[in-house]
Amino acid sequence: MSEALLDVRDLCKSYGSGVQKVDVLKGISLTMGKGETVALLGASGAGKSTLMHIIGALDRPTSGSVSYAGEDVFAKSESQLALFRNLAIGFVFQFHHLLPEFTALENVMMPALINGSSRHDASLLARSILAEVGLGHRITHKPGELSGGEQQRVAVARALVMQPQLLLADEPTGNLDMKTSDSIHQLFEELHDKRGLSLLVVTHNERLAARTMRQIRMLDGRIQS
Repeated sequence: MSEALLDVRDLCKSYGSGVQKVDVLKGISLTMGKGETVALLGASGAGKSTLMHIIGALDRPTSGSVSYAGEDVFAKSESQLALFRNLAIGFVFQFHHLLPEFTALENVMMPALINGSSRHDASLLARSILAEVGLGHRITHKPGELSGGEQQRVAVARALVMQPQLLLADEPTGNLDMKTSDSIHQLFEELHDKRGLSLLVVTHNERLAARTMRQIRMLDGRIQS
């Protein structure tokens, strides 16, 4: 494996306490190399999305550690975690979470504006990324004027605008037809080849998972294989 980018050790996550306690993750350990693509598979309720949210610092573990490029993620303060999420990791979800009142260009500009970039610089960067994902001709359209596949491409562009090394994708094609799903996974592969991105994707689609370098299967909060 290439140099480790992500190192997860004995990760546990529980909700509630006493008789109400629910153990969602039960000692997960995994490593991802720089430039590696990994599919996370398992039935609903296996803990896949919870694991991804913790890796992306959207949630904290009950115990265990997550290291990113050798740094302990959860040793950071809340403000440092917010900066980490904005700069180091890109997120793509099943529901694209685009802001309906803004254009594709404005949606993609958001992370750069939040990071303090000028509107001019954010716009130049967003235009370049949108062209890279095949939407250079749709930058002035709002989400409601775009197809499902185009909306997901805007979400991918937004995830990449801060040049992260790691892209986390949670069922990114769950709402798309087969042809559109194939085109989104093809886009991921092109971005991986061009940018050297590391990709961790949660999916139920065995056929598309087989296109990643490695598949990890979860069952009942543990890694099965």
